[in-house]
Amino acid sequence: MIKQVQILFLLFFFSIKIGISQEINEEYVKAHFTKIEREIPMRDGVKLFTAVYIPKDSKEKMPILMNRTPYTVAPYGEENVKAYLGNFPGMTKEGYIFVYQDVRGKWKSEGTFENIRPTATKQNNLKIDESTDTWDTIDWLLKNIKQNNGRVGLYGISYPGFYSTTGLVNAHPALKAVSPQAPVTDWFIGDDFNHGGALFLMDAFRFMYTFDAPRPKPITPAENTYKGFDLPSKDYYKFFLENPTLSGIKKDYLSHTVKFWDDLAKHNTLDTFWVARTITNHLQNVKPAVMVVGGFFDAEDAYGTFATYKAIEKENPKNKSILVAGPWFHGGWVRGNGDSFGDIRFNQKTSLDYQQKFELPFFNYYLKDKGDFNPAEANVFISGSNEWKSFEQWPPKDATAFSLFLNEHGTLTKEKNSKETNFVEYESNPNKPVPFQEGVITNRTREYMIDDQRFVSNRPDVISFQTEALEEDLTLTGPVLAELNVSMTGTDADFIVKIIDVYPDTTTITSPILETKVMQGYQMLVRGEILRGKFRNSFSTPEAFVPNEITAVNLTLPDIGHTFKKGHKLMVQIQHSWFPLVDRNPNQFMDIYQAKAEDYLKNTHRIYFDNQHESKVTFGKLN
Repeated sequence: MIKQVQILFLLFFFSIKIGISQEINEEYVKAHFTKIEREIPMRDGVKLFTAVYIPKDSKEKMPILMNRTPYTVAPYGEENVKAYLGNFPGMTKEGYIFVYQDVRGKWKSEGTFENIRPTATKQNNLKIDESTDTWDTIDWLLKNIKQNNGRVGLYGISYPGFYSTTGLVNAHPALKAVSPQAPVTDWFIGDDFNHGGALFLMDAFRFMYTFDAPRPKPITPAENTYKGFDLPSKDYYKFFLENPTLSGIKKDYLSHTVKFWDDLAKHNTLDTFWVARTITNHLQNVKPAVMVVGGFFDAEDAYGTFATYKAIEKENPKNKSILVAGPWFHGGWVRGNGDSFGDIRFNQKTSLDYQQKFELPFFNYYLKDKGDFNPAEANVFISGSNEWKSFEQWPPKDATAFSLFLNEHGTLTKEKNSKETNFVEYESNPNKPVPFQEGVITNRTREYMIDDQRFVSNRPDVISFQTEALEEDLTLTGPVLAELNVSMTGTDADFIVKIIDVYPDTTTITSPILETKVMQGYQMLVRGEILRGKFRNSFSTPEAFVPNEITAVNLTLPDIGHTFKKGHKLMVQIQHSWFPLVDRNPNQFMDIYQAKAEDYLKNTHRIYFDNQHESKVTFGKLN
């Protein structure tokens, strides 16, 4: 009898082990879920295509976990299923009804698509928006998917992150937990296609080439006639120099993409078009629990992560919102194990940490009353020191302002310059712009956010300032403010400021990409950002520079969380082009969308650092 019990126990044990280790794939999903496809009616009669995956053999009611996307819910057909369900494979077995929806006007959903659709208010008289579509979808699911437990969660990365944020506005009572991840938030100030009022040319061109192409009727990806742009020379730097005007690019390559590219050109200041699309203006009275997630090295939506979190905190002092930020590329927290990025090691699997300690517990706790979820307000992985830190708020309240002053001979010091006149003078030429990444630019790599900057350090139009070797670790957190005093011969210019960690010549650290590559003298980009100079005082009302007049230019860079280790140096680089990541500035105060090839002129710059016109960079120093 004892032996029979032992045998039964071993069989049970091994069956569990087999189940746990069983690979998640299409066959697993087919075996454990029933997929149904429905067209869910919205309040205005438009029907949104929705795929629902219902666990087959659950004996209890389960919560709904929903993802709304403009990127298709494929594969289509109830007999065709996804390779895994949820944000990462580990979620598949967690006991959820998984819902995927094509948003209004995309793929197999009816209606007209509108980029970052405005939120309905009493002032604009809109009848529908993404919030009402979310509400109507949830209401239909609760009434028609009988296996649900009455609770709904919503998540999404990037554009689906925007749709997650919109679900917080006048949220359905059943919506209990929402996780906007790298959410599209503000396409004029800092996400995707505009940063500091400057067009992120390469991303906007490649994305809108297919994404904003016309769709006369609901279709599947297989029926889409617009494929990705075929770069003839395989060199984007060369391609955009040979196609030097935005109007020419529109005419020659984007004639099929009418709506949003034209909107970018028409609304080239922060006008009502952009204000209506800024979702952070509508995050009052947030009731669901919120977990905002993002990466410090996200090439697309680093701004949106911190802007969304801060807006919720500001408008909802008593809420259930937290922040999780790590050393990740766009979506890296669920697209890899997160132990390294590019040449930089983090010495632990940061993405797996996130999945197991934050995302699964977050949804399980709020949607199933499972487990104990009591994280800190802000949960941040600090690169450099490579450690998770917990904070009561973000930016950390015990971080103090710490300024470094630009000085002569390329130095960066704690002390101001005492000289009456001191500046560095140099020329920038938009017809020979500074590249944003090394080598032939066949693609916009995600690694440019963290790459070695030595490939431009010796250019005369890239000005560098650096500290002496640090005598102790220096941990910097939160936003970075660059305050420059400048003059120029032109009437406009772009300002790119980069914060760089310079490795010592004695380091023995190697790159995870190539073990024989030792990181001696490596200049790791920690943060870079741009401001189109004419927007220095207002994004709504641009102002020309007066030639040769000393002018203050202040640029706020998105948040950082990084330790500059003892023996390293902190470097600040300043340049005026970042090509073809960003479109070129003609160095003239004008509508750049209407600029001609001959309008792009050289500009002679001065950066001042005397006792009357200091230039400095201010950080939050963690004590």
